Amino acid sequence: MSTVLVTGAAGFIGSNFVRYWRAEHPGDRVVALDALTYAGVRENVEGLDGVEFVHGSIGNTELVEHLLRAHGVDVVVNFAAESHNSLAILRPGDFFATNVMGTQGLLEAVRRVGVGRFHHISTCEVYGDLPLDVDGPGAAFTEDSPYRPRTPYNAAKAGGDHVVRAYGLTYDVPVTITNCANNYGPFQFPEKVIPLFTTRALAGEALPLYASTKNRREWLHVDDHARAIDAVLHHGTVGETYNVGSGVEVDVEGVADTILGALGLGPELKTIVPDRPSHDRRYLLDATKLRSELGWAPQVEWTEGIAATVGWYRANEAWWRPLIGRSPVVEGADQSWGGAR
Repeated sequence: MSTVLVTGAAGFIGSNFVRYWRAEHPGDRVVALDALTYAGVRENVEGLDGVEFVHGSIGNTELVEHLLRAHGVDVVVNFAAESHNSLAILRPGDFFATNVMGTQGLLEAVRRVGVGRFHHISTCEVYGDLPLDVDGPGAAFTEDSPYRPRTPYNAAKAGGDHVVRAYGLTYDVPVTITNCANNYGPFQFPEKVIPLFTTRALAGEALPLYASTKNRREWLHVDDHARAIDAVLHHGTVGETYNVGSGVEVDVEGVADTILGALGLGPELKTIVPDRPSHDRRYLLDATKLRSELGWAPQVEWTEGIAATVGWYRANEAWWRPLIGRSPVVEGADQSWGGAR
């Protein structure tokens, strides 16, 4: 039996990972740590069998060190991060504090105690963006692509990645990193595009599409992401980075159309709003390394996955309705962007 500390466990990807891990590894114990910022939902994990919830920050090195020792933690999986690009433009300091310094504080506790594995969740966005009109070889980011972040969120995540690698090389902390594509699925806070569009459509409200409607993202179901992390933890090589991508690209207008179609609604709810600054055009990951070395492949097809996700939000209004209005950013509203425009 192992004990896994999952940070950011009350958030979207973290809580889905906790549920996945308990289902796939029922003999393991999970300690779920979360600071419960506005996007953290305690009920996502609290009360789950075999899961102990702890309210606290990854930057609290003494607390983390205590948890590692008290629970005999074998593995740390770090999802904790500020992750909303629009909010990062308005509050960049919060993002660097959590994503860089918080990660460093967490790693320091891991270094002091000694843990079998530290796994860090990163993003495709650290690599920068790609042109919309380039396909074929070289049109996707590999693990060797240079980091070229373009927004405060992207830069803060890039900084966290560098901290992880530095602790691995300098202090021999056994680290691995995964850079993932855009995730979707249940329990995602309704500020992100898929739950935002879904909950607004369910309420008969306009769907705010940024003016660059053909900007596109690679979409990965959160359960496929959890399976990838599982593969890396059990079969990956310490010190290595693995890209986790589905290869499925959909632009923002296509996302809106798919959601509206799943709800039996027409295009009249779509509305165009101004782009945010440094709005990246395209992200696409080359996941060959993960597929060939570890045998991972996505199992959730986009059309089925998005239909199931929309169905989950339709059936769980009691979960998302109280969260509406908690986000500090209202997409589509007249933003000052901190003087950026």
